[in-house]
This record gives sequence, structure tokens and C-alpha cells, in this order.
Amino acid sequence: MQDESRNTIIFLVCALALFVLYNFFVLAPASKRHQVEAAHAAAVAQAQAVAATPPGGANLAPPVITRQTALAASPRVVVDTPSLKGSIALRGGRIDDISLKQYRETVDKNSPPVELLRPEGLPRAWFADLGWTGQNVPGLPAYNTVWTLSQGSTLTPASPITLTYASGQGLTFTRQISVDDKFMFTVTDTVANSGPAPVTLAPYGSIQRQGLPDKPANSQIVHEGAVGALGLDKPILQLIDYKKWAKNGGSETDSKGGWVGITDKYWLAAVAPAQTERVHGRFDHKKEGAVDLFDADFTAAPRAVAPGQSATAVTHVFAGAKTVPVLRAYEQNLGIPRFDDAVDWGRFFFWLTRPIFSLLMYIFQHVGTFGIAILLLTVVVRGLFFPLANKSYESMSKMKKVQPLVEELRKKYKDDPAKQQQEMLALYSREKVNPLAGCLPILLQIPVFYSLYKVLTVTIEMRHAPFLGWIQDLSARDPTTVWNLFGLVPWNPAHAPLLGGILDTTLHIGVMPLIYGVTMWLSTSMNPPAPDPAQQKIFQLMPIIFTFIMAPFAVGLLIYWTWSNILTTLQQYVIMRRFKVDNPIDRIINRLTGRPGAHA
Repeated sequence: MQDESRNTIIFLVCALALFVLYNFFVLAPASKRHQVEAAHAAAVAQAQAVAATPPGGANLAPPVITRQTALAASPRVVVDTPSLKGSIALRGGRIDDISLKQYRETVDKNSPPVELLRPEGLPRAWFADLGWTGQNVPGLPAYNTVWTLSQGSTLTPASPITLTYASGQGLTFTRQISVDDKFMFTVTDTVANSGPAPVTLAPYGSIQRQGLPDKPANSQIVHEGAVGALGLDKPILQLIDYKKWAKNGGSETDSKGGWVGITDKYWLAAVAPAQTERVHGRFDHKKEGAVDLFDADFTAAPRAVAPGQSATAVTHVFAGAKTVPVLRAYEQNLGIPRFDDAVDWGRFFFWLTRPIFSLLMYIFQHVGTFGIAILLLTVVVRGLFFPLANKSYESMSKMKKVQPLVEELRKKYKDDPAKQQQEMLALYSREKVNPLAGCLPILLQIPVFYSLYKVLTVTIEMRHAPFLGWIQDLSARDPTTVWNLFGLVPWNPAHAPLLGGILDTTLHIGVMPLIYGVTMWLSTSMNPPAPDPAQQKIFQLMPIIFTFIMAPFAVGLLIYWTWSNILTTLQQYVIMRRFKVDNPIDRIINRLTGRPGAHA
């Protein structure tokens, strides 16, 4: 029968969504988190940092040392810009000590700045290494070569530095490093040949990481690992997550220009050659003890340097936050292709996530608060779905209104299913009711829901963005929990014996998830009841189940979905009042005011 088919379809859609959401966002991240924690514990127990060399060089494995010892192992040049602070190692000429001034580890104002690049010898070392490679060319700078600071003292946007190294084999290497006020270094490497014979050298650039991130995203919706854009005719986005990278060993691609790098959820380190340069891009992986060694590099075409001649290569090194306007500016000004694709817009829904982000940023620029921007974005989304939803809710209201007549037909023709079906179809036709009309808006909103969730998860603009009161980070889950009365009791449920892990994960229910659950209950209560009692009980449980499923989600997403539920309920209420249909809002109002009747 049509109404049973409609409710069965809605039930199957909800059940499938429930299964997918719980598996995708709860079970899978939890499993991945346990795997990463186990791997990280093993890495710390046996940690080794490998001294990196140009492609094809040998690897050494010094023991892990303290940060102070690692920094003191090389003479250094201070880096100080409006966005970055740190130093460059003269030993190896590496960019290996960078922190981000404008981003902190937590929402605490006294929290230290985010540490991005780390020198070798430390766990999870992460650095940029550049230079020249060539076969049978003695005296090339290596990982342990100590360069001489020949010009400048502190690297700032207004004061570049120059490093030099004389090989003693007739080759003199000069490296000029400049930096802008954001996150981009420009490295100009020059080699001069004063020897008696020509040499053939190829410039290379490399981002190397030793070990997995300290705090991985633990979500299948966020890409972390290798990233780049390579291709001879058209740059193709390259994405390899850490797990596949370690398992399959990466990939190699010839390219004209492009870029390669290693990305975390919010941070990126990448190298880009001159965009006219023919290069061989590579994502490589090795294992040294318990430590995974990840390398994203390129090697450019060889240069023949005759006696008395020189060759130059320019490489851009990005080390910073994946701020969309900044990435797009580098893409436009430096010609780095698809650089804003370092933000994981998604392989299939990028056509939706990009405009949602752009609209959200446009609204934010006018209201100044991301929470308000999300509320206004919800109104826009609901406005786009309004005509379709209006017809759907009108049909559902009519369906609810004729429900008593449907029950009478079931009883009257319970022994004649064919006649019952015929009479119901005639009833629906007379009342202009479409039992399946409620399914389409639900299906159409799923891509929007997913895309907004992805935008709130992967874009740094929402990180640590406050809203109201207790909400200090729209990209994180609600920090409150019912188990300590939302902070009134000075106790952390995560510290509870035996149950702490569950109370802090699966059963972590804050204020916003509870509000979301209430609005979902009210919204579903406006719908016609399912004909089958078992289905009715399942639908009644859905708001409770989804409250637990949605609790770990970004609070910004909960704000969107809660506000969307409220707008949906108001739209349904207006329509149901117009058709004089019984509804839970009128019942609540009448109960509070003591008035009889279901509606005015």
C-alpha cells in the first residue's frame, strides 16, 4: 500500500543513513585512532630520526634527542615574520624549525603557537630540504654540510639572507632565501663552476617527514598525507593518505611545474619548482625501525654547467596554515596550479563544498561571527529548498489529515487487499496526497549536510572560531557533557574508572546535541505516523539514536542542523495550521494554557 511503502522507504533511508553515519564517523575513526595510538607508542619506544639526504643518498639513524639539543646541533639563522617564527639550520641548509604565530595549539590564550616544522633528531621530524644532485660529482652539499651565512642576520620579509658553500672541487654554491609576510619562502640556488671540467647537476626540492602526526585527524572525511598537483599537460591533483602511502610506497609522475607536499588537517609543507621547469615528482616511503619515513620531492631537468659558467634554480617552499585566500593568492601570483586544492574539498562534492565555503565566508565578512554566519547560511539553504519542501509538507499534512480515513479503509477491507489498495489510491487522488513526497527533500539534503560538515571540518577558518558562551571552537565537538552537569560539577568524566573512555566518547552528550535531539523529535513528530506499530517505535527512537550519533560532530554542524530543524518545524506548523491538522505544537500549547482542542 502507498502509505506503507512511503514509510518503509523513509525508514530504510533513515536506517541506512544511521548505519553509514555511525560506521563512518564513530566506529571507523575509533578504530583508526587506536591503530595510530599503537603505532605512535611503538614509534616513541623505538624512535629514531633519520638524517635525510638528496634522492639516492644514504640514511643514518641518530637517536632521538631533546628539542634544545636538536636546535643546538647546528648554527642557525633566526626567522621572524608577522606569521612565522623559528630558524633555518646552516647544517644542511634546511628549513626545519617553524612555528605559526597566529595559531595556537588550543583555545587557551596562553597555549603555545602551533609547531609546524621540526628538525631531525626529534620525534615526528618534518622539514624542507633543497639542493643539487648529480652522478659522479664530488663536493655536493649534503645533509651534514655546514653552510656559511654570508649576508644578513635575521630572515624577515624585508631582509633576505644568503648562504654560501665552497666544495673544494671547483664548485661554489650560493643560496639566497627570502620570505613574505605569510607562509612562503623563495629559495634561489646558484652553482658556479670554477673547475676545469663541465658538470651536470639537477636541482631538487623535498619535504620529508619522519613518523605520523602527533594528533592525526582520525576521520575518513579529512585527507592527511601526500598532496600535490603534477602533470605534463594538465596538473592532476595527487592525494595519498598515510596508510596507503606506507603500504604501497607512493608514486612517481613526470610534470611541467606543479608542486608536492605533505599535509595535515590544517597545515601544509610543500615545495614548488619554477612552473616552466620539467620535473620528476615523487612520493616515496621507507621504513627505519618503527619509524615511517615519508618524502614528497621533485627533481628538475639536469643542467650542464661548463667551466666558468653557473646555473640557477628557484624553488618556493610553503610552510603554514591552509588558509584559502592565502593559497589562492599564491596560485594566482606565483602560478602554482591548484594550490588551494591543498584544502580537501572532496573528490565528489567539491562542486558543492566550494560554493558553500565561499557563501559562508561572504556572510562572515558582513556579520563578523561564524556562528551567526552558519545560522544565516541555514536560512539560505532552507530558502533554496523552500518550494520543494513546501509541496512535500503540504502533502504530508494532507496525509496526516486523512490518516483516520486510511485506518477505516484498512479495517473495512482487511480481507480484500486488492480492494483496499484501490480505495486508498482513490482516496489519495481525491485528497491530492502523494505518500512518497516526503522522501525527496530528505535525499536532497544529504549532500548539503555532508558538504557543510566537510567545510566545517577541513577549513581552518572555522578552527577555534567562538560563538556563544561555552562554544569556543565551532570545528570541535560540544565541550560540555551531561555527566558533570555541563560543567557545574568540577569533574572530568574521562577520568572515571572503567567507564571513562565511553563517557568521553560514545556517551559524551553536551548541551548542543541535546538541543538538536529535541528539535529532531519535534520535527519528526510533525510527520504522519507509520502504520506499523513496530515502525512507529523505531521512528520514536530515531531522535535519541541520532543525538548520540551527532554528539561527536563539530558543534558548528549541530548548530546548522538544529536551526534547520527549527525552521523545518515552523514551516510544517504553518502548513498544518492552514489545513487544520492536529500537531504536537498545538497540543503542547493547549496543555500549557489549559485550552481544549488540538488547534485553533
